[in-house]
Amino acid sequence: MAGDIWVIAEHWKGQVSDPVFELLVLGREVAQALGCPLRAVLLGHGAAGLAAQLGAADGVLYADGAALAEPNPEAAAAALAALVAERAPRLVLVPLSNVSADLLGLVAAQGRLPLANFCRDVAAAAGGALEARCVLYGGKMEAQVALPAPTAVVGVLPGSRPGAAARGGAAPAVETVAAAAGAGRVAFESYVEPAPGDVDITQQDAIVAVGRGMQTQDNLELAEELAAALGGVLGASRPVIDQGWLPLSRQIGKSGATVKPKVYVAAGISGAPEHVEGMKDAELIIAINTDPGAPIFAVSHYGIVGDALDVLPALTEAVRAKKG
Repeated sequence: MAGDIWVIAEHWKGQVSDPVFELLVLGREVAQALGCPLRAVLLGHGAAGLAAQLGAADGVLYADGAALAEPNPEAAAAALAALVAERAPRLVLVPLSNVSADLLGLVAAQGRLPLANFCRDVAAAAGGALEARCVLYGGKMEAQVALPAPTAVVGVLPGSRPGAAARGGAAPAVETVAAAAGAGRVAFESYVEPAPGDVDITQQDAIVAVGRGMQTQDNLELAEELAAALGGVLGASRPVIDQGWLPLSRQIGKSGATVKPKVYVAAGISGAPEHVEGMKDAELIIAINTDPGAPIFAVSHYGIVGDALDVLPALTEAVRAKKG
């Protein structure tokens, strides 16, 4: 299996994560360009049944171990690094998420492998070489990175490809492999669920999300008024949550909730990849930012270059007038 393209089949609470299907689409493009197989790598305990969802791959390598029952980057990295050393795949694609982000660096370090992080794309260049397109500084810069042979590890941002094309299909062949993962220094204790009582922002049709551009907590009232006019709720990027302006249940992004409302207004949010991951699939995205080069405009359907404190009241008035 030397030279294969691998996709790490991350799963969470019994479900294959959405970014895995995006990586299977990307991995298939690279595999076809190089003329090699595409394989999914599934690490877990009693999780072999999840392989049936990975029909977009040519096959699944499944490692089963008690230490892999819950997300544990130390145990998973030990198992994956041993497998990479044995099989020498050409490329290991890892979804960038709370579950797999730590796994990425550990595997590269243990195997002394080249690592490209925060990537949006991977493509074959002349002569079969591989290049990754990575973003820096919150998406304001891009870099083309060569991926040296024989093996390279790549962390891919969610949204690289539409994942729907990789769902379904016949169950792939599964090869059970040894899991070189034992008890380490890190142990899973428990899940900490958010406190009940607040709204579930993942079920809302309209969200007005606020960021640093709102300047002070008192200005959130402007966003609340627009959210009420739209029949929606208030959400936020991580900096707003970190300052205590809104509860953690309102955080949107990689370390918060993933939302898919009909309308998403991003007020004073720059559009760092961590935030975009949680809202990029909204049906209609309207961005407001004073910086015309803000990355949020790259994923928005409509953009307004201006101060959110001026634009929000005007939008609220227009929505109310439309409703009569």
